[in-house]
Amino acid sequence: MSLEKIAEVSRKMGANPEYVLAGGGNTSWKKDGILYVKPSGKMLADMQPEDFVQMDISMLKRSLEECATVPADKQEDLVNRYALFSVIDNSGKTPSVEAILHAIFDASYVVHLHPTLVNAMTCGKNGKEICAELFPEALWLGPINPGLTLALASVEGFKEYATKYGKQPQVMFMQNHGVFVAGEDVAEIEAVYEAMKQKLADYCKAKGAEVPAGTAPDADFIRENAPLLRGLCAVDGVPAAVGAMNLYDMADGPFTPDHLVYAGSYPLITDVINKDVVEAYRAKYGFYPKAVIVPGKAMFAVGKNVPVMRAAKDLLADAAAINGLAKAFGGAAVMPDPMRIFIENWGAEAKRRKQMDSAGVLCGKIALVTGGAQGFGFGIAEELVKAGAHVVIADLNLEGAKAAAAKFGKNASAVSVDVSSEDSVAAMADEVIREVGGLDLFVSNAGVLKAGPTPTFEKKAWDFVTAVNYTGYFLCVKHFTPMMAIQNKASGIWTDFVQVNSKSGLVGSNKNAAYAAGKFGTIGMTQSFALELVANNIKVNSVCPGNFYDGPLWSDPERGLFKQYLDAGKVPGAKTIADVKAFYLSKSPIQRGCFPADVAKAIIYCVNQQFETGQAIPVTGGQVMLS
Repeated sequence: MSLEKIAEVSRKMGANPEYVLAGGGNTSWKKDGILYVKPSGKMLADMQPEDFVQMDISMLKRSLEECATVPADKQEDLVNRYALFSVIDNSGKTPSVEAILHAIFDASYVVHLHPTLVNAMTCGKNGKEICAELFPEALWLGPINPGLTLALASVEGFKEYATKYGKQPQVMFMQNHGVFVAGEDVAEIEAVYEAMKQKLADYCKAKGAEVPAGTAPDADFIRENAPLLRGLCAVDGVPAAVGAMNLYDMADGPFTPDHLVYAGSYPLITDVINKDVVEAYRAKYGFYPKAVIVPGKAMFAVGKNVPVMRAAKDLLADAAAINGLAKAFGGAAVMPDPMRIFIENWGAEAKRRKQMDSAGVLCGKIALVTGGAQGFGFGIAEELVKAGAHVVIADLNLEGAKAAAAKFGKNASAVSVDVSSEDSVAAMADEVIREVGGLDLFVSNAGVLKAGPTPTFEKKAWDFVTAVNYTGYFLCVKHFTPMMAIQNKASGIWTDFVQVNSKSGLVGSNKNAAYAAGKFGTIGMTQSFALELVANNIKVNSVCPGNFYDGPLWSDPERGLFKQYLDAGKVPGAKTIADVKAFYLSKSPIQRGCFPADVAKAIIYCVNQQFETGQAIPVTGGQVMLS
């Protein structure tokens, strides 16, 4: 089915940053007088066959005929009304604003993308002339005369092209806005794009134009100012996401609609970041900056959540790349005012940005979970993502953390850490500040367990358990408190440390002294941290889970606790692992083990409850009850 083909190529090319960023671009297929076109607000990389909007091609073309008979100031409204009436599938979806351009092509398939190399030419001062040399049979659309709709401009262009070549163009470049490629086969369209990209890369290389590397930012400046900016740009009780970047030479304005929508027309350029500067910007423009440039120090992308910030970061880097590559085309020219004004007032793009929003009680917040690559930590991370958070999965096993984060798409990222190493924890803190600006929730979950009788328990095993479970918690609080304190002072919002403790932190554990000692000790740390850090608007709590029997800590056939406890003789009379498991299941009145979702609910409670700090909250199914 051809809808399957166009959906497949939409996902493939839409997920390739060489062709499109921030989910932009649009695609279509025609059959029997119906145009199936990507809707506004839908990420190209996510397109499925059922997502396409169905439109009546004849009605779309009729709007062009009527446009020629009305005054220029009425044309845009007429085209928009016809576009609305042309939708025939009752889906309620809004078609792409460029749907009428797709309808003008006679070819069955049309793919519109925004490759950086293409935009280097379409945004070049001499782009039109050089395009005629490199792609002599392509149509160049633009600049558009004031008062003439984009659709009518393309009709005029198609007429001129037909007069010259006796056919429709296969390729149409749009000034400051990428390229359309049409054809009867999607593989043919992909081949055209690849050949186009290679020709432009060769041309830029021959002219000595290249993507600028930028200047490395000041690490100390980022450490202090990324959390500050995060707090100053908080909205509705949620600090912004802030990503640090290399410093680039930037143009005086946006090059393309994507640059305008996601990275903004007006960066905040300042020598100092403080409340007065940020609020003055907001008073002037009505919103917080999407880009902040501190000359000689750093450049930041800012967004209401991590996906929005990363889209801004990608588009800022893309704008810098275009600025460098456009030297091959006579230098860069920013977006013309008529196009800029149209995009600024175009509500459809808000739908695409909306797709980057999360939902849930932790909507927009940033959390970090140590030991999050597998087992209990992964389960907690999964529940926090469901609650709307962006989760940084921290683990000694970086590849495992990356694989875990990949399961959550744009809602998670990965970082390497050995919580028993101060250098490693400090490096993790710096990476978090660079990548997202700070944290709202730190879940100290990383833990190890070695059981055995005290008389034969080796000191190196004791030291290993203590280094991870006890010292690791201290190191994480030590190195993440400064960033939280900075952002909290700027925003007035509270943040949280939540330590995943254990029922063994509430009652002793037979032949398990190293583990229980660390867990008892960390409850004392939680109470002490809570008293100290309240001055920084930081709450500190522990949750004490019962046994997660389904996780590898217990169930691993070689190293799991069921095996360890059987070998250590911890359960009297137990002959098999099944005997050990049955013994522990009988400990809880609810007769089951603890699950990550149970613990995540307690963690979320700690975040949402503003009048709770220094607590150790049991999640044991009644196995341990507070007295």
